[in-house]
Amino acid sequence: MIDDPEGCYRAVTSRDPRFDGWFIVAVTSTGIYCRPSCPARTPSRANVRFYPTSAAAQAAGFRSCKRCRPDAAPGSPAWDTRADVVARSMRLIGDGLIDREGVPGLAARLGYSTRQLQRLLVDELGAGPLALARAQRAQTARVLIETTDLPFGDVAFAAGFGSIRQFNDTVRAVFDRSPGAMRGTHSPAGGKASIVLRLPYRAPFAAGPLIDFLRLRAVPGVEDAATDGSYRRTLALPHAPGVVALSPADGHVRCSLALGDLRDLATAVHRCRRLLDLDADPVAVDSVLAADPQLAPLVAVHPGLRAPGAVDGAELAVRAVLGQQVSVVAARTIAGRLTTALGVPLPDPHGPLTHLFPTAEAIADAPPDLFPMPASRRRAVQGLAAALADGEVVLDPGADRTDTREALLALEGIGPWTADYLALRALGDPDVLLASDLGVRHGAAALRIDDHPRRLTERGERWRPWRSYATLHLWTSLGGPPSGDALSPQETNR
Repeated sequence: MIDDPEGCYRAVTSRDPRFDGWFIVAVTSTGIYCRPSCPARTPSRANVRFYPTSAAAQAAGFRSCKRCRPDAAPGSPAWDTRADVVARSMRLIGDGLIDREGVPGLAARLGYSTRQLQRLLVDELGAGPLALARAQRAQTARVLIETTDLPFGDVAFAAGFGSIRQFNDTVRAVFDRSPGAMRGTHSPAGGKASIVLRLPYRAPFAAGPLIDFLRLRAVPGVEDAATDGSYRRTLALPHAPGVVALSPADGHVRCSLALGDLRDLATAVHRCRRLLDLDADPVAVDSVLAADPQLAPLVAVHPGLRAPGAVDGAELAVRAVLGQQVSVVAARTIAGRLTTALGVPLPDPHGPLTHLFPTAEAIADAPPDLFPMPASRRRAVQGLAAALADGEVVLDPGADRTDTREALLALEGIGPWTADYLALRALGDPDVLLASDLGVRHGAAALRIDDHPRRLTERGERWRPWRSYATLHLWTSLGGPPSGDALSPQETNR
């Protein structure tokens, strides 16, 4: 399960926090598991075991370290970057699919039998899907215990446990403490739907360009970004609407969640982490990109630049097509009007945040006069929305990137730029270079890199497997779109 245990042990002896979340360190002499940077005394090599996940360590009988809290570390970058079925499984489990549909639902979503999926996950991760979901429930329970004053029965229900007994047994087994002892006497008086927590990341983290990217494209009524570097938006979650406020801080992002249903906590956190690309390994990315002398100055200006993701792939897809061949301001205006006309109003508006973005079904069925655009682009928007609503195109964390690209390109009005842009943001593909994009080409030309799409693609081979981050560096280097929206292609395909 761990390819290089000796390398892992060297990381443990150096207490390098970059490896937190990559693997788990279990100590046989104490029966606990830790993150690699745990400040406790380094255990003897003979007493150390390495596991790819907390679930595997728990399945082997180890409990979580109370000092370094390994379950609160950033997630492994592998689950966001890899495209295989194991990584897709981990992304869907993180999104809470097992709690909603069970293991059969997860297997069906991936096109495997439950037995095949169990075998694949156990062989690589040391734990099956139920154990992986149990570990996530335990972490969700810990957050609720420590950040709210909810009764433990409500905590158990919100975290996804089937009974109070199962909740108590799991918390004691994983954390070696009772729920009451974990809460202590300093629990904040949080309301049922209000939770404030920290989202850790691997340093460095270029938060400014990321928030600026989101601010520039914020849809009225759905998103709001303040000049203080914070970003807020509404969330369409499985059980009820929610609102999140994200504020970058030293070593973490402050995440304030207002949830209509606390069962959505793990899903909301997972989607916010994907939006901000918080599980990335910036040192690995920067080391590859900085090896190119012409790209190195951009990396030096913005070390730890992230690739913005999405909280809802279907929403992003519709917005991408709405924004074709128009400016950022025009795209925001159109999206805002559609939100007012078709979006679901929040039961309790949060200042300028008043609506959920319209569902794919609502957009597919909307009257044509709601779309102030050429008929061909309107057909592309509604055709894409219909495909998303019918499940012909899937843009959730478990989507197969190759199949999804083919399905997108089969639709009228969807060309390679749009398909690749959605791969970069909705599917989290780290290796997408939008070589034909106007902004990318302008950024390359400013660095005296040949900006012809074919030659730029050839140059991009040296940036693999992190070409998405090179794309972001080239966009960011412009200081703003050169004309119209740098993200709006001149696509007339289709």
